[in-house]
Amino acid sequence: MSARERAVLDRITAESVVALTRALVDVPSVNPGGTEAGTVAVLAAAAADAGCTVETHEVATDRPNLVATLPGGNGPGLMFLGHSDVVPPGPGWTADPFVSRVVDDRIIGRGATDMKGGLAAIIVAAGALADENLSGPVQLVCTVDEEEHGLGVRDFVGRGRAGEFAGCVVAEPTDLDTVIACRGASYIEIEIRGRAAHSGRPADGRNAINAAARIIEIIRADHDAMQSDLDPLLGAGTWNIGTISGGQGISAVAPNASIGIDRRLMPDEDAEEIAARLRARVAVDGIDTDGIEVDISMTMSMPGFRTDRRHGLVLSAVDSVTAAGGTSAIGGWTAACDGGFVHRDLGIPCIVLGPGDINNQAHQPDESVLIEDLVIAARAYALLALRMLG
Repeated sequence: MSARERAVLDRITAESVVALTRALVDVPSVNPGGTEAGTVAVLAAAAADAGCTVETHEVATDRPNLVATLPGGNGPGLMFLGHSDVVPPGPGWTADPFVSRVVDDRIIGRGATDMKGGLAAIIVAAGALADENLSGPVQLVCTVDEEEHGLGVRDFVGRGRAGEFAGCVVAEPTDLDTVIACRGASYIEIEIRGRAAHSGRPADGRNAINAAARIIEIIRADHDAMQSDLDPLLGAGTWNIGTISGGQGISAVAPNASIGIDRRLMPDEDAEEIAARLRARVAVDGIDTDGIEVDISMTMSMPGFRTDRRHGLVLSAVDSVTAAGGTSAIGGWTAACDGGFVHRDLGIPCIVLGPGDINNQAHQPDESVLIEDLVIAARAYALLALRMLG
């Protein structure tokens, strides 16, 4: 490690990362609910104190995206990507989820892991870099609505920033591992209409639930077929029937049915093409004939991404975590994140790298993050920026 790097790391303290993480957790930003504005205000003030220029863009009422930029030279910069919303706290908490507390070297509170700790680490890293002469800017993009429909990232990429950044680090919780491949996600809603009749004469009606069962069988078979060809990092795409409803009573032929489906996407898959293939299969099998109508709509889609493990962003990230005192394995992520939009729509190579445990802490009661991991993340982010832009 160079003397310059050591000097930057010496400016990062546990106290600063803990204080900002707790300040962010203490302002609820639950989604659904559209309450991100308070958290964004705290983040904006901290970013300005760190030497960043701050812009906000109102995506919806009281739902602002934030773009905080630490100025640099005219070369490509390094982007960090995060989100300000958190999922509802749910039952099982042992104390108020929006009053942060420190217990056994962990910060406890909704969003501590997913992902206000990561946001705090980015801003503290930016502050440590404020006096450095970097070849390009360091930028934090913090979006709203990541946990639901991705309104924030769609707005951001729609503004077009292609070519400005050498790489993007999504600060979602990965236990400080460097994730180079990420699945996407999509939601498909299917509405089926038949015709009611007395249950004693079912042939007089057209049973929408029977049609739904046939469609579900198509989906189940496709899911099973995909599991026979597994990607070493991501496995395969998946189908999950999340909701189903229909009918008007036991003594009547069901005139309607609804199915809600989650389809996880491999990086090279397109959600609309998948929906189109399902529509075609329904037609080929004759499910939408003889009085049955089927409407299939895509209500949400989020692309996946993949970055070559030999890319300089990947190698520098692993080395930076190690130099900061942690360890970082290269791997894949079966979850989805906003990074897929940045990769697909802006052409920026992406990785996911952040403090916290998505499997054992995120979206759970008494969510927490290790303070040590927050400090390592902040130091790793600062080193990564120095090594890519220094």
